[in-house]
Amino acid sequence: MSSPPRTVEVTTRARPLRRFLRWESLLAIVVAVVFAGIASVSPYILDPWTLSDATFNFTEKALIALPLALLIIAREIDISVAAIIALASVAMGLAAQAGFPTPVLLAVGLGTGLAAGMINGMLVTVLHVPSIVATIGTMSLFRGIAYGVLGDNVLKSYPPSFAWFGQGYVFGPVSFELVLFVVAALVTAVILHRTIIGRRIYAIGSNPTAAFFAGVRVARYRFWLFAATGLASGLAAILLTSRLGSTRPTIALGWELEVVSIVILGGVSIAGGVGTIAGVVLAAILFGLTTFGLSLMNVPGIVLSIFVGALLIVVVSIPAIARRLAWPKT
Repeated sequence: MSSPPRTVEVTTRARPLRRFLRWESLLAIVVAVVFAGIASVSPYILDPWTLSDATFNFTEKALIALPLALLIIAREIDISVAAIIALASVAMGLAAQAGFPTPVLLAVGLGTGLAAGMINGMLVTVLHVPSIVATIGTMSLFRGIAYGVLGDNVLKSYPPSFAWFGQGYVFGPVSFELVLFVVAALVTAVILHRTIIGRRIYAIGSNPTAAFFAGVRVARYRFWLFAATGLASGLAAILLTSRLGSTRPTIALGWELEVVSIVILGGVSIAGGVGTIAGVVLAAILFGLTTFGLSLMNVPGIVLSIFVGALLIVVVSIPAIARRLAWPKT
């Protein structure tokens, strides 16, 4: 019997290397290196309760990053997520001030986020406004409403039971926020990687015209992805407001850059059609560890902003650099 072709042998040998060089594998290595670096500087990070505190640095942002990743894979973007948090927080604060109980506050927060996301979806899919333009507009609108309603005032008349959602623990040092994020990540991963919905999202991002002629309702999928991103922003508003115990119009200011950075750092292509939930989860953990580590070392917050901006530029530039290196020389 003749031996198999050499090309097959080379391809088989190259598979472990390709797996190692996957973006998710590289992110996992970076996470391990960052964790080891923080542990060498401050051994307190090894304490379970300290690790639990570190998770608060990323869970709320990561919850938004999950549906936003699906939206970016489908070739759209929403940069109004932080403004939606502010709007939902103000709505909950006013409801709390009026004396409504915790279940109503939860419904108000989720409902406000969902409504804001649906407004974004209608602007993009019905009125055909480019998503970057539409969400810049709604970012200013939603944040402006929050400032217009509150001004310099603070709302803090929340019932004691409301504090559990942002400060409570399910068991031991495992917070409710962390459990919620893990469940949301698993559900999102199954939807994207194991269902026909996920395959259609990838198809829309790869070629929306071809997906449309293949029978995929592109506008409908994009609309509901905007709605899901708004709903996740409303959920993040509940958790953040509960954790802080108050509402200000500046709540979550600047979060849109960090949430988008988590998605892009996770390997989701800004051009659409590429990305995994595992990458987004690892990127969120990396951001959380970096933020927590810098705070332990008393590094000013502006350093983190520089780090985030530089990292985002590098990650977005990598595909273009790779294409130039792979382009055949004439």
